Amino acid sequence: MSEETKKTSEEQEAEKEIPVTDGDQEEENLTPEGEDLPEEENNTPGEEAASEDKKEEKSKAGKKWMMITASVVGVLLAVYLGFAFYFNSHLYFSTMINGNKFGGKDIAYVEKFIEKQINDYELTLKRSDGQTEKISGKEIALKYKPEKELQKVLKSQNPFLWPKSLFKKDVREIEIGITYDKQKLSAEISQLECVKNANPIKSVSAMPVFNGDEFTIQKEIFGNEVNVENLTKVIEAHLDSLNEELDMKKSKAYYEPKYVSESKEVVSAKDAMNKCLDAEITYNFNPFTEKVDRANISQWLSVNENMQVSFKEKDVRAYIKKLAGKYDTSGKPRSFVTATGKTVEVKNGIYGWKINQDAEYKKLTEDILAGKSVKREPEYKRRAVSHQGNDFGNTYAEVDLTTQNMWFFQDGKKVLESPIVTGKPSAGNATPQGTYTVTYTQKGAVLKGKILPNGKREYETPVDFWMPFNGGIGFHDATWQSSFGGNRYLTHGSHGCINMPYDKAQQLFGYLKAGTPVICHY
Repeated sequence: MSEETKKTSEEQEAEKEIPVTDGDQEEENLTPEGEDLPEEENNTPGEEAASEDKKEEKSKAGKKWMMITASVVGVLLAVYLGFAFYFNSHLYFSTMINGNKFGGKDIAYVEKFIEKQINDYELTLKRSDGQTEKISGKEIALKYKPEKELQKVLKSQNPFLWPKSLFKKDVREIEIGITYDKQKLSAEISQLECVKNANPIKSVSAMPVFNGDEFTIQKEIFGNEVNVENLTKVIEAHLDSLNEELDMKKSKAYYEPKYVSESKEVVSAKDAMNKCLDAEITYNFNPFTEKVDRANISQWLSVNENMQVSFKEKDVRAYIKKLAGKYDTSGKPRSFVTATGKTVEVKNGIYGWKINQDAEYKKLTEDILAGKSVKREPEYKRRAVSHQGNDFGNTYAEVDLTTQNMWFFQDGKKVLESPIVTGKPSAGNATPQGTYTVTYTQKGAVLKGKILPNGKREYETPVDFWMPFNGGIGFHDATWQSSFGGNRYLTHGSHGCINMPYDKAQQLFGYLKAGTPVICHY
């Protein structure tokens, strides 16, 4: 068989094995049993090549991004470390020192800035009247003195935490190292116009004042008298911080009122004084009265510098003294109508009304402070019977030192009369005239004289009825007297007492009691 024939035969055989489809149909890959073949076995050689290209492109892209990321991180790290190194010697971006911005600056820059500030420094004083005065740094020899405070600020920074300064300010207040001549500063202060003011307005505290009806608060006054001590301290503080302006009023460089209208001490004082105005004291001088009310009280009240309510003591005592002058009778001469009908003037003696002025001052001020309304008698040292006519009333004992007689009147009626023997004038024992009161009465007493050089008493005389009225002088029975009345007192007079017959002394003892007036006259 020829080769051509053979080839034709083989091709024919191949065509029988491989079915040929229509051009619009897709090939179906079937297993021998007619099942689908696996997809990978179904790819064409061209598709496999495309897939491999895609994988290679993805790998190259991933490597590229890794290189970019690594580069960015490297740059950021370099920047971070660079700034960390930078802030070893420089201040954070947001650093402010004493109100000045020094972000990113080194200490040398800050020191030059401060030194320039000091060379050009002037302190402006704003006065309360709106005027200004200046103190020049050059006039007080102000100089910069480098200190370690700036280094401390730098060392307090953690250079690796510098990013936080992008979001948070680092504000510092430090003491600038400066020096100046304090004597020159004192001289400059003394030459300020506000200090040299010869007639400054004094500051006055708010205080309660009476407006005719009640106490109200009078506003304080802020003066312009400079408190040099305070001003000096404030100026020194401003120099230390290199502040360029000083408000004298805000800095309390003036003497200020201790209290203002709203001060609780002032309000309390006002309320206390108004409470005092509610007081009303009515004095009973039967049948007369005297009244203390707000008209008096408003003039007597005052407050001291500590807002403590007090009284104008001199004025209050003057009022009490005036009452005493009007109603006191103790020690004053009296016009007296005797038992025999004649009118005599009786001097001396302690009997009568006498206001205890110290005790009354205490009582009156207590009543006022309590805001009381009371009716009462004044505080007395001594009392009498009446504020009308003769203050001894109509029950009293009368002794006539001339006629040597005594009488006792009860409710205006004579109930006892007796001759007596009084003190011996020639021996210096004359019974003194005056108005007195019976101190007490005692049965069975021993009358004792003064002690003699030999240690014995001048006398020791027992009596049954003892009625003293003027110290050691009193009425008593005297059984040793052989007679009474007439001129016997001139030769056989007593040591000053009123000697009486026994029965008359006994009778008088029944009438007298402590406080009974006794009137001795010539």
